Amino acid sequence: MTRAFVLCGGKGTRLRPYTYNIPKPMLPLGSKPLLEFVIDNLKANGITDIVITVGYLKEQIINYFGDGSRFGVEITYSEETEELNTAGSIFPKKSLVKGTFVVVMGDHLTCVNLKRMMEVHKKSGNIATIGLKRQGVPLEYGVAQVEAGCVKEFQEKPILSNMINAGVYVFEPEIFDYIKPKTDFAKDVFPLVMKSGRRITAHVFDEFWMDIGRMADYEKISELISIIEMVNGFKPAREQ
Repeated sequence: MTRAFVLCGGKGTRLRPYTYNIPKPMLPLGSKPLLEFVIDNLKANGITDIVITVGYLKEQIINYFGDGSRFGVEITYSEETEELNTAGSIFPKKSLVKGTFVVVMGDHLTCVNLKRMMEVHKKSGNIATIGLKRQGVPLEYGVAQVEAGCVKEFQEKPILSNMINAGVYVFEPEIFDYIKPKTDFAKDVFPLVMKSGRRITAHVFDEFWMDIGRMADYEKISELISIIEMVNGFKPAREQ
């Protein structure tokens, strides 16, 4: 059975004042918290064995989700007494890992197909796979290509396409050979893996993905989900 780690230990400082009294993964989106959407997507992909890393205002997360039985999953917690960073937060629970596992962020809203991503990972034979979201950024002005002092080509407001790290990972247990306490996946672990000569698979996906990291983003998606619930008929959150 595939195990997933959901990282929820951060303070969400960019979303203050909302996060002064509510941990970021518990911010409401319509009738349920953001983290419930994350768990729903894991369950939809057949992943029901979940470890949630918690720190800031952790009681709210633990009290709401409990052992996960109300949500059709099994949840255990890894409690942080200090900030451990993304990779460091799962390090204390490495003994739980017996095979391929998944790491996702507790503050990202997405419907990424994790089954497909795990299939790509297995076929690659690599130690790690990173989910990359294809994203286009339109420029406000036309762009000219100049050659020998003359304009060779002109594009009006082109879209720059990038692939951003979506914070969705699939790993083999050997990844813990590269993780130390308080390390970060992007800043520390991945560079070390590549420096050692190991390869990291890139899984580019087009499914919906959103980092609820800014006030405007949160307010926009919260309003949208509330409207969708209103149109489809309001469904109350599960009983506490």
